[in-house]
Amino acid sequence: MIRRTLDFVYAASGAVAVTCLALIAVLTLSQVAARLSGTLVPSADDFAGYAMAGAVFLGFAHTLRTGGHVRVLTLLARLRPGGRRAMEALCAGTAAVIVGYLLWYTGDMIATTRRLNEFTIGLIPIPKWIPMLLMFAGLSVLLLTLVDELVRILRGEQPVYAQHEDALESATSHAE
Repeated sequence: MIRRTLDFVYAASGAVAVTCLALIAVLTLSQVAARLSGTLVPSADDFAGYAMAGAVFLGFAHTLRTGGHVRVLTLLARLRPGGRRAMEALCAGTAAVIVGYLLWYTGDMIATTRRLNEFTIGLIPIPKWIPMLLMFAGLSVLLLTLVDELVRILRGEQPVYAQHEDALESATSHAE
C-alpha cells in the first residue's frame, strides 16, 4: 500500500513536471502568435519562468527514480558490494540532508513572502508564495524519494535508480 502510494506520488510529480513543460510551449507559442498580430500575452514570460521552475523541481524525483540523473560511477564500480552499499547510503543520506536544508529554507522563504504580502513584478502581479510552492513541492517529493532510496539501501536492496542504470547498461551492451 505504501509502495503504491509512493510510486504514485513520484509519477504524479513527473506528470506535473511534463505539464509545466507543455505550459511553457503553449505560452511561448501564444506569445509568438500575439506578437505577430501586434499584441501581447500579459506576463507570459513570468508564467513561463514559473512553469520552468515547476518542471525542474517537480521533475527531480521522477528523474532520480528512473535513473536519469548523471552519476559518475567510476568509484562505485571499483568497490565491493558492501563498500558500494555504504557509499550509496552515504550519498543518499547526504543528499537527503542537503535537500532537507533547502526545503526548510524554501518554506521559510514562502512564510516570509506571505507575512510581508509580497507580489511578483509583472503585468499580472500574483503573490510570490504561489509560484514558490512549485519549488517547495518538488523539493518535498525529492526528499521523500531520497529517504525512500536510503531505506532501500539500508535494507540491503538495490536502489531503484541503480536498477534502471543496470538495465540501460545491459541493453546497451547487448546492442553492441
